[in-house]
Formats: sequence, structure tokens, C-alpha cells
Amino acid sequence: MKIHRINPCKRWSDVTIFNGIASFVEVAESDTSASMKGQVQQIFDQAELQLESIDSDKSRILSVTVYVTDFANFDELNEVWDSWFPEGCAPSRACVKVELADPDLLVEMSFTAAAGEKYQ
Repeated sequence: MKIHRINPCKRWSDVTIFNGIASFVEVAESDTSASMKGQVQQIFDQAELQLESIDSDKSRILSVTVYVTDFANFDELNEVWDSWFPEGCAPSRACVKVELADPDLLVEMSFTAAAGEKYQ
């Protein structure tokens, strides 16, 4: 079976797809000075673009691993999270406290999603 790599470079691909299952990682790219809410919203906006690129959408997300730098921001994360996912479509989720490579980043998310038919 073919492995699809979208926008590969030396260190990563924007999305990697195998057997119809896509994986990608997002961090806030436009404003790393934003609050947790702002960074989570940026991540979700970017995730929607990645999902569109593989003929998918947020209702087809299977799991998300959330890496946070401070659990004091957990309520803000959950507020944006709860409003973003359609009713009945929340994926499985793990939240881990970490130190991220860029000290301005408050959160990083790793997504697994079902891709569209052409990636099956």
C-alpha cells in the first residue's frame, strides 16, 4: 500500500497518510504570543485546512494527543475544544504536560483522522 506524504521536507511532512488514516501535528503558527484560547483556535483553524487537503473534516478525527505546557490553562483549552467539535464527534484524547521546543508555545496537538476516498 502506498504512503501519501503531503508537502514533505527533510524533517517532516505536513500530513502522512497510510491505508486511509492520516496523521499530522499542529502548533500555533501566526501568533505565538496569543493566550491558550488563541493558540488552540489557531491550531484548529490550521487543522481544518489540513483536513480539507485530504478530503476530510473535523467530524472524521479519530484521536488527538494534546501537549500542554501548563495545566493551569486546561480550562481555556477545553472551552475552545468543546465549541469546535460537532455534537457526538469528539475523538479520543490524551493530554500530556510537556516542555515544548519554543517557549512561546503553550500547546501542540497531534491528530489522527480518516482521510477521503482517494487516500484509501
